[in-house]
Amino acid sequence: QVQLVESGGGLVQPGGSLRLSCAASGRIPSIYAMAWYRQAPGKQRELVADISNGGRTNYLDSVKGRFTISRDNPKNTVFLQMNSLKPEETAVYYCKIRGLLGTYWGQGTQVTVSS
Repeated sequence: QVQLVESGGGLVQPGGSLRLSCAASGRIPSIYAMAWYRQAPGKQRELVADISNGGRTNYLDSVKGRFTISRDNPKNTVFLQMNSLKPEETAVYYCKIRGLLGTYWGQGTQVTVSS
């Protein structure tokens, strides 16, 4: 059974940086895309960034220029480098991997941006 394990969340001051990682345990054949979402309290989950199998990326407008998504295909791992973080970006961040046999979600990692 495939599980996605996220790491790298935590408490950071405004303007600080964090790097999230999401590794899949178990084999996922034919991965199409990997993505990061976030959900703040009382708000809907939103797509932050995604990356296709070919490396094409897409970002939420508000994070462009500050966040970078990348992937390590042989290791079925996706990363999210977040710079210049803002308090309003406090949320639970989730990774998602979409493959031939289905879509998988991580359990979420808390990111808190506060002084």
